[in-house]
Amino acid sequence: MENIRSALKSQYHAALAMLREAIETCPDSIWIGGNPPRQFYRLAYHTLFFTHLYLEVHMDDFQAWEKHRVEVESDQERELLEPTPYSKDEILEYFKIVDGRIDSQMDKIDLNSQETGIPWYKMPKLDHVIMNLRHVQEHAGQLRDRLLEAGIDQKWTGQG
Repeated sequence: MENIRSALKSQYHAALAMLREAIETCPDSIWIGGNPPRQFYRLAYHTLFFTHLYLEVHMDDFQAWEKHRVEVESDQERELLEPTPYSKDEILEYFKIVDGRIDSQMDKIDLNSQETGIPWYKMPKLDHVIMNLRHVQEHAGQLRDRLLEAGIDQKWTGQG
C-alpha cells in the first residue's frame, strides 16, 4: 500500500503543479472572464476548496481556509452570486496551503477504509482519493484549455 500512497502523493503534486502554472500564467482578462459560476478564478478556487476538503479523513476535521467566502463556493444558486474575485496572489496563497497538506494528509488516510468520511460519497476511501485527484485534473485541464485558446501553452507535469 505504501507504493500506492507514494504514487498518489506524486500525482496530486503533479496535478496541482499544472493547476498552479495555469493560475500563474492567466492574464487578468481571462482571470475574471467567463460566465458565472465558471470564471477562471472560481474554478481555480473550487478545485482547491474540494481538494482540501476531500483530503480530510472525516468531513468534521475540515477547517475552511481563513479567507474562504461562501459566495465564491456555494451549493446554493452559485450562478446567481457575484462575489468579489479572489486575486491570483490569494489563490496562490491557498494553493500553497492545499499542496502543503498533501503528504501529511495522505499519510493519515486509511486507503483500505470502506468509508470516505464525506457523507455524500458512498464508496471506499481509495476510490474517493482517486476521484479527488481526477477532479483536480479535470479542472486544471479546463483552465489550461482556456489559456491555450488565448495562445498560452503550458508544459505537462508527469510527477510531483
